[in-house]
Amino acid sequence: MTTRLDELPGRRCSIAGALDVVGDRWALLVVREVSLGAHRFSDILRGTGAPRERLTARLHALVDAGVLERRQYSANPPRSDYHLTRAGLDLLPVLQALMQWGDRHVADTPPVELHHHGHRITASWVCDVCGERMGRGVERHVRHEHDALPR
Repeated sequence: MTTRLDELPGRRCSIAGALDVVGDRWALLVVREVSLGAHRFSDILRGTGAPRERLTARLHALVDAGVLERRQYSANPPRSDYHLTRAGLDLLPVLQALMQWGDRHVADTPPVELHHHGHRITASWVCDVCGERMGRGVERHVRHEHDALPR
């Protein structure tokens, strides 16, 4: 399933397209759980706290959107588990940024911290070319159809 930006209401924007795919609580919590190693339905259910039928629908939608893939681990009875695709892995910085925002503005004490070799990891915007961290001085460039670069 591909979200078509021109079919969404309002301003044409990749944020709107992304939210059309993962813009509800359960979708992002599923991605969180799978990224933490919960691959089976029962483990994802326990970790998210989602209603069973809602989780089933969300898993199907995330597979259809290419965020998750199903992998069969048992033929008899047929059983599959869920794994992140490249698109799913690309959501991990989004989860990290949401966690950091929640730590600052929602939680009294952050319940979890991410570390790499003993260093705390934080979400930040970094220029791909020069490596400079970006802050409030980020420029917005609206790309028009006539100046879109080929991918």
